[in-house]
Amino acid sequence: MKKMPTIAGMLFLLAALQSPAADNTCGRRCLIKMMDRYLAALAKHDPSRAPLASNVQFVENTEKTEIGKGLWKTISGPPLPNFQIRVADPVTGQVGFIGVIHVDNKPAIVGARLKLTKGQITEIDHLVVRKPKEQIESNFIHPRAAFAQPLKSSERVSRGQMLEAANAYYDSIVRVDGKVAPFAPGCQRRENGVITANHQNQTHEEAANDDFSVFRKMECGDQISSGVWSSITGIDHRRLLAVDEEMGLIFAFSIFRHDGKSEFMKITGVPGIKERRNQYGAFDTVAAHVFKLKNGRIHEIEAIGYMDKHGIHSGWGGK
Repeated sequence: MKKMPTIAGMLFLLAALQSPAADNTCGRRCLIKMMDRYLAALAKHDPSRAPLASNVQFVENTEKTEIGKGLWKTISGPPLPNFQIRVADPVTGQVGFIGVIHVDNKPAIVGARLKLTKGQITEIDHLVVRKPKEQIESNFIHPRAAFAQPLKSSERVSRGQMLEAANAYYDSIVRVDGKVAPFAPGCQRRENGVITANHQNQTHEEAANDDFSVFRKMECGDQISSGVWSSITGIDHRRLLAVDEEMGLIFAFSIFRHDGKSEFMKITGVPGIKERRNQYGAFDTVAAHVFKLKNGRIHEIEAIGYMDKHGIHSGWGGK
């Protein structure tokens, strides 16, 4: 029997489907070029090179920020060419990007989102994740092939079904039930460049030094149902912003809540493991996700994010 979405999920979906389209005529290629133009202006520390609206709103790492500050000051050059994912949505005039940049001459991961209205950029998001140079250089070589492959017409579903599937991913985690979301067999998830679901190629040495190894090998749905993510007590500020129907991609921001109240997480379906210590206490994870869908099912997930204080807000208002 198909499980009903949560009340929060239904309210989100209704709002997403009823949100008005941006008033512009910028198609997919136009939006991608606009993102490239924006990133080039950012790398030059020169806002005048991008068509910014006079009332543009800019949020970086959940903080409302002035144009010219934040990454506008600290970026050390254009994004590296090899690892780039773009998600373009002509219906809402929005485009998302995940790539590798240099901040203060050190590599970092960035998730960026623009909204256009009448050819001008009216909204900007930056999510900047700083990681050790070695991790970035070894894990962000090329995107998985699926993120660059358009869907066949037979693989497409409606925009509403795409949004419902992606939002169900968050519901499945909160409900500790991998069957809530339509995961395809072989679904793989990466977080900050590291495979965290359906990783079948760990060496014996890597597995021996990885207490998450048994869960890392599990596919997306089975891993969620095991309870290993039950320390996540809520996922809100869900903003599924760009729906690329041609590519089968959705770009989203969200905040994962961890209230830290449970000392142990109950584990089911994993031989030899009955519980796992909740070792980090109370915190939140500010995240960006790109979902790859075919036939309405989630095949690939690319996620980036960082830990922050518990109770943080998105910078855009709302709950």
